[in-house]
Amino acid sequence: MKEKIFPEINRGYNEVFKPKCLSIGLIVPIENYNNSPVPTMEHHIERVQLAEALGFSAVWLRDVPFNVPSFGDAGQTYDPFTYLGFLAAKTENIALATGSIILPLRHPAHVAKAAATADVLSGGRLILGIASGDRPQEYPALNMSFDDRGKRFRDSFEYINKMWEKAASFENDYGTPYGGMDMLPKPQTGKFPLMITGGSQQDPDWLARNGDGWVTYPRNVHAQQSIINSWRKRAEELDAQYKPVSQSLYIDLIDDESVSPQPIHLGFRSGASYLIDYLKSLEEIGVNHVAINLRFNQANIEQTLQRLADEILPKFKDSK
Repeated sequence: MKEKIFPEINRGYNEVFKPKCLSIGLIVPIENYNNSPVPTMEHHIERVQLAEALGFSAVWLRDVPFNVPSFGDAGQTYDPFTYLGFLAAKTENIALATGSIILPLRHPAHVAKAAATADVLSGGRLILGIASGDRPQEYPALNMSFDDRGKRFRDSFEYINKMWEKAASFENDYGTPYGGMDMLPKPQTGKFPLMITGGSQQDPDWLARNGDGWVTYPRNVHAQQSIINSWRKRAEELDAQYKPVSQSLYIDLIDDESVSPQPIHLGFRSGASYLIDYLKSLEEIGVNHVAINLRFNQANIEQTLQRLADEILPKFKDSK
């Protein structure tokens, strides 16, 4: 049987995603802000740099234009593209990822320009997670319709991919580039990876055929295995390329291994042994990357990062 390999796209994607391996990243802000939807953003650069030095493979930024009370999380508060450029200058090797840019809320020309700029400035470390959006309150604030966001997501996806052609000429509901205009800069290797998040209002065949990978949500291992197998089987039937899967995970890492794991929002509170076993089970079912969120972590953040680097990362042969 022919060995299944992922496409080679850019430095960030190639280092983070490898078949049959699990890498581990972090969602920013890297801090506990359990008691408020708005993080302090204190020591945010020092912690990203520490994560890089300790061997985490990626940091993930979110696209949260408004602090929506019902959502309860303002993300890193900074604009993701501005922050990507800043992080590009403050780091050297760690992949810079988004989870995820809400395509229907932005013009794809602006997304393509900003993302390609971040990719070039970071030396090819950008991984662009994209989504259709799930916060209805944001759409009227931008005078946009929530109901047709699925179509606009597809149109934006198509537009962005066309931008890597030289002087692309095409028709699209977002606009009709023509007359020899060219979008610059081009990504460092000619394109950057587009990772589709969740369903993004698309049918399963479209999801299986398009994108350079899939970003999904935490589930129990059996349910996650079924969903991943279905996605990959559909892609194989459509003769689509073999692509990676990433997911997020909230944890609260405690010292006492005798305490039974307890559920928290989109994750659990546990000792290192349970976390290792859980991550190993994800690796076995085909998850290629886990982005850890420490929002509810009660222990000192720097000490937790060090514990993760000492006790967790070495258990995963390709974690970097």
